[in-house]
Amino acid sequence: MIVKEIVELLDGEVLIGESYLDLRVKAAFGSDLMSDVLAFAETEAVLLTGLINNQVIRTAEMLDLRAIVFVRGKIPGKEVISLAEENRIVLISTDKTLYTTAGILYAHGLRGIADE
Repeated sequence: MIVKEIVELLDGEVLIGESYLDLRVKAAFGSDLMSDVLAFAETEAVLLTGLINNQVIRTAEMLDLRAIVFVRGKIPGKEVISLAEENRIVLISTDKTLYTTAGILYAHGLRGIADE
C-alpha cells in the first residue's frame, strides 16, 4: 500500500512529508510503547500511535519507518514535526481511534508485521 492510500482511507491530514506520499509500506504496527515498536516492528512499515513526542520520531528513524499515523486527532508540536521532516518521515493525523485505524488498513489489505 502506498502512503497516499493510507491518508485517503483514514481521512487523514498530512502534517509533513507531502513529497513522500508515493512511498510503499509493507506492513503496519500499532503501539504506544516504543520499546515494543523497537522489538517487533519492521522496516518500511507505518506506525500507528497516540504518542506525539520526539521519541516516536527517533524510533521511526532507527527502524526506517515510512510514516507515522497519529490517532485520535493528535497533532505533535513543531519540534516533532521538524524532526520528522529532517528524517523524511511522513506524519499523518486522523480522528479515528487506534483500533479503527488498524481495522480500516487491515480491511484494505495492509497486514500487520506478525502476518507476514
